[in-house]
Amino acid sequence: MKRALSVFFKGAGMGAADAVPGVSGGTIAFVTGIYEELIETIKRFGPSAIGVWRQQGVKALWQHLNLAFLLPLAAGILASLISVAHLVTWLMEAQPLLLNAFFFGLVVCSGVVVARRITGFRVGYLVWLVLGLVLASQLPSLLPAGTDAPWVIVAGGGIAISAMLLPGVSGSFLLLTMGLYGTVMTGIKSFDLTLILLFGSGCAIGLFTFSRVLSWLFRHHHTATLMLLVGFILGSLPVLWPWRTITDYRLGPKGEQVPLDYQFMMPETYTSVTGEPAQLWAALALMLAGILLVWFAGERSGPDDSSSDSRKEQEHA
Repeated sequence: MKRALSVFFKGAGMGAADAVPGVSGGTIAFVTGIYEELIETIKRFGPSAIGVWRQQGVKALWQHLNLAFLLPLAAGILASLISVAHLVTWLMEAQPLLLNAFFFGLVVCSGVVVARRITGFRVGYLVWLVLGLVLASQLPSLLPAGTDAPWVIVAGGGIAISAMLLPGVSGSFLLLTMGLYGTVMTGIKSFDLTLILLFGSGCAIGLFTFSRVLSWLFRHHHTATLMLLVGFILGSLPVLWPWRTITDYRLGPKGEQVPLDYQFMMPETYTSVTGEPAQLWAALALMLAGILLVWFAGERSGPDDSSSDSRKEQEHA
């Protein structure tokens, strides 16, 4: 029961993070020590599960699918999307600077926590770090703004859920880039079953395929994959810098602004350019709160228990 409650709250943290463009639920999963277990659990959903059910029964299927872990995690994510996500989306409109400051601190420390779990470092792994940085910064610009046609919503679900599995890559931000963020969030809040089913089917497809890719990478290139994820995490930081203004954007299908480029400033410059208060001390306090929250969560959780086999990696030079 204690384990289920812990996993539930970790799922709630993932759900709240995924509601914010620029923050990834995968980052929360990694910091709280459940990332690799989550990837391996999702991977088990497939033809092998049917074989286990037919040959060994429901109890074996429950264990094979690791439902004692997955169900409370999914319940936490769902509960957060229904409740906490409403608060987060309200804060995005009411106090975007302070919210970004909190998540900036959270993501900075997340990169440190993940980097501390890297063993067997080689200079060649820096290539993976740079690749993660480049992909995280350039991926949004590679996605064209679409419409809210059914097939686009399905594709958006697949892209967003795949991004959610990558620490540092925000599924919400990619949805915003595609012009689907407002459509999806409004549909979830209003319980639009048609949209939820379309988006959910895309998420299922993305989970089924991308989890297998990540699982293979962890088994065969564990340290290199961790370096790639650190790059993804650090590459997401500019999107969360509190003192910035949009310098280029395009309009989504519902007329919403889809950011393409920002001007990043220091706090004093931000005030002189925008005329808005920089809220420096409040922002710094929230950055520190985000850093401390992740640090203590990472210290308590430690590395994934389920990743012990992965660490017996078959690294290639």
